[in-house]
Amino acid sequence: KRNLICNNHSSTHLLHESLRQILGKHVTQKGSLVNEEKLRFDFSHNDPINLENINKLENKVNSIIQNKYSVKTEIVDHKSAINSGAIALFGEKYGDEVRVVSMSKKNKDDYNNIFSIELCGGTHVSNTENIKDFKIINQSSVASGIRRIEAVTNIGVQLYEEREKKII
Repeated sequence: KRNLICNNHSSTHLLHESLRQILGKHVTQKGSLVNEEKLRFDFSHNDPINLENINKLENKVNSIIQNKYSVKTEIVDHKSAINSGAIALFGEKYGDEVRVVSMSKKNKDDYNNIFSIELCGGTHVSNTENIKDFKIINQSSVASGIRRIEAVTNIGVQLYEEREKKII
């Protein structure tokens, strides 16, 4: 159960950065839910995401998973974390020291190799390859200017596809 939660939580970080790269830097996290079955990610964006961009998002996240990015956590002072480019949630209160989670190519500390870097206290995989697979299963509007994406990872993708085949 914990491993499935780790997969889904780490995937929210991959999805967040993918959304920013594909839809624009205006995208910011507005909420999330992570459990062993799925992930739900709420973010700022005005329009529905078209099928082409859904496919781009899935492909981007799956590319990072397949390229086996290392997931590193470290405790640093708040100012250094922000100066390094780490994303912090607006409105959250942080102490003098914060936990930074970064996902990068082959354990490199060079910031040019980092795909995602965020302040986060949650549980994560040690390498993106542990996630195995990522599939967006729904998108919706939850409020004016706030979109929601629901997705599954790992064995959840296979289970979702099996249910969809039965429906068809």
